[in-house]
Amino acid sequence: MGIGLFICLVIGCADKPEADSSASSVPQVEVITIKTQSIADEPEFIGQAQSFRPVEIRSQVSGIIKQIFFTEGRNIKKGDRLYLIDPVPFKAAYQRNQANVAQAKVRLKQAQQDLARVRPLLEKKAVSKKNIDDAEAEVHAAKAILNAAQNELTKAKFDLDNTLITSPVNGRIGRSQFYEGRLIEAQESLLTTVTQLDPMYVNVNVPESYLLRRRRELVERKIESPDLFQLRGEMTFSDGTVYSEEGVLDFADVTLRPETGTLQGRFRFPNPDGKGEPGHSYFLSGQFVKVRVKGYIRHNAILIPQRAVHQGPKGSFVFVINEEDKVEPRPVLATSWHGKEWLIENGLNPGERGAVEGFFRILPGIKVNAVVQPSVETGTASQHD
Repeated sequence: MGIGLFICLVIGCADKPEADSSASSVPQVEVITIKTQSIADEPEFIGQAQSFRPVEIRSQVSGIIKQIFFTEGRNIKKGDRLYLIDPVPFKAAYQRNQANVAQAKVRLKQAQQDLARVRPLLEKKAVSKKNIDDAEAEVHAAKAILNAAQNELTKAKFDLDNTLITSPVNGRIGRSQFYEGRLIEAQESLLTTVTQLDPMYVNVNVPESYLLRRRRELVERKIESPDLFQLRGEMTFSDGTVYSEEGVLDFADVTLRPETGTLQGRFRFPNPDGKGEPGHSYFLSGQFVKVRVKGYIRHNAILIPQRAVHQGPKGSFVFVINEEDKVEPRPVLATSWHGKEWLIENGLNPGERGAVEGFFRILPGIKVNAVVQPSVETGTASQHD
């Protein structure tokens, strides 16, 4: 009974027709047709924030600090009082010079009156020409003394006024280096610093290799560029947050830094939060950020999905499906990301087909059933170098 069942099973299996092996031997892969397009070319560089205007506060006069009016680390306005240098000796000097000016005026008036009295006497020959010359000389001397006294008074007024030190800008004041009772030297002692935080600078260092490549692309008209100082910057912080305000390029250095082989550029960003209370500013001097440069347009660019680019022993390659529907590994130069796609500098031509799905079913040289992918994600308007 068991042997008969086994024979029936064998016969039954032998009677089934063989599957069409020719149809299953041709693997199916999804492909895209290579096209060119114009895209935004937006290189990204590391930058460091720098305050727009750090102002050093120094005294114009030497003296003892009498009073400090500000609280360290707070926002201040232009004209706010900062320090008071003991004004007593400067006020005394000013009053003394006022007296000297008054005395010089009296002397000048007396000399002018003497000259006016002796001039008529010369016609009557009651005095000699020397008497006239002496009187005129005295007038000139009195005028010189008055001018000197007035200059000293101006200097004394300047010193007295500068015993009160005020802020020259709006900003945030740092720590005071000296306190009440300390003797400070005119123009030498750094009292504190006021930092203007709105707007803010961001300095970026551009490698020489990038400058050479960009210049070559501009000459070859692969890249369209606006005026240099119309380039804009988008800033990204270390936590991935993108700053809401765009900056503009306002400075580019004229020489490379030999120690780094880079050229420094500077973007100016609005920082309205810098006017707020300490700790609420969105970014501060010394902070490291990423700056994406906007304004360049790349023409005839080829973008393909990242999954279509493979890495081999000799570099990047793409599976190209040729006119005979056979698989051809093609070396490519994939230079940068553009959203979720690779920018291909060379290796692919418009109209060719590149495989994007079904890689595990294909080998170089085999024939495949190429199916055009129904939809492909297009590149975004940003690029990562």
